[in-house]
Amino acid sequence: MAELTKYQRSIVKNYYENLDTALLQRLGEQVTDLYLAEGKKRDKLWTSVTGSLAKLGVPAARIDHVRKSDDARKLAQLLQELLAKD
Repeated sequence: MAELTKYQRSIVKNYYENLDTALLQRLGEQVTDLYLAEGKKRDKLWTSVTGSLAKLGVPAARIDHVRKSDDARKLAQLLQELLAKD
């Protein structure tokens, strides 16, 4: 692997520093999409949401509870909690 330039290192550093913010914003968009989605698209969205929540450090038991409920409102409530901590 090639060495990164100083500029490239700063881009990578900024990406990881702002990852939580980007994930929270993406979750907000996915909540809206879940309200409208049906069938396979809804399942795919939930898979993506589950991964995002895991990256944000949400406990697995909490993720499973929200996922099994298949309720976008519960996800929205969890998102509000995460935003309040941030």
